[in-house]
Order: sequence, then structure tokens, then C-alpha cells
Amino acid sequence: QVQLVESGGGLVQAGGSLRLSCTASGRTFSTLAMGWFRQAPGKEREFVARISRSDLMHYADSVKGRFTISRDNAKNTVYLQMNSLKPEDTAVYYCAADVIPRPTGWSQGNYDYWGQGTQVTVSS
Repeated sequence: QVQLVESGGGLVQAGGSLRLSCTASGRTFSTLAMGWFRQAPGKEREFVARISRSDLMHYADSVKGRFTISRDNAKNTVYLQMNSLKPEDTAVYYCAADVIPRPTGWSQGNYDYWGQGTQVTVSS
């Protein structure tokens, strides 16, 4: 079992920044690939970013150049630095853990454990 706890969400004006954190427990963190997804009201959950065990990063086109995913294995934590935020970034953000890990991480089905989510609201 892996427990994931997100934090760092909140309300920010367009153009602002937020940093989300997700702390994991229950497994050796360095063996996990980690991802961030988001779900806006009335929409399906969508991929945002992923970081592999070897720090290989992938991003959705919609956030490329604005968001940065990183990890600190000593703190069992994955981060999502979000800059130049837009109202369309408003969503509940979820972190997820891939314990295998799979070769790709675009799909929700590639992850085994999920956090409870943290709300990010970007005002215009």
C-alpha cells in the first residue's frame, strides 16, 4: 500500500504561481514513478505531468513550459511547480504513484495509488 497526501492548493490570480506537494508513505519512494493529474468540473481527469525513477519528465502540452515536476527522494515527496497560471488550470489536482513502474504514464490506468486531491482555483 502507498499513501499519498497532497498539499499546496489554493486560490491565485491569473499569472501567479503555486507549488503543490505530495508526500508518499508505505513504499520506498525512490522506486516509484509519480504523476500529477487534474480534473476540472464537468470534465474527465487528465494527465498533467510524470517523473520517472530516473527523473525523466513528461508533460501535457497544455502545461509544457509553465509547470515543472520534481522529486525529493529524501523527503518522499513529489512537487508540481505551477507558473503563469491561467483560469483554465482551475481543477482538483491529484498525485498518483506507479509502483511497477510502466514505461509510459499518460493514462490513469498506469497508476496504482492516488491521493485525495487538492483544489487549485485561478481567478481571472
